[in-house]
Amino acid sequence: MTGFDREVDACGLNCPLPVIRAKKTLARMSPGEVLRVVATDPGSVQDFEDLAVQLGCELLESREEAGRYYYRLRKP
Repeated sequence: MTGFDREVDACGLNCPLPVIRAKKTLARMSPGEVLRVVATDPGSVQDFEDLAVQLGCELLESREEAGRYYYRLRKP
């Protein structure tokens, strides 16, 4: 997977930590930049959908592969 400016590794963290770390990183990013998050918490799927709506981000990708969840969000 390519096409991101920053990455948050949230593997091993449970809700709400992946979203909190992503939110803090997004706050430091410029509009239009893309954040990739890698998580292992199955509950993060709904969390990142909700985060995108809450912050007005575009959720470019949400997928699971081998027990890891990958997200890409574009900052508005």
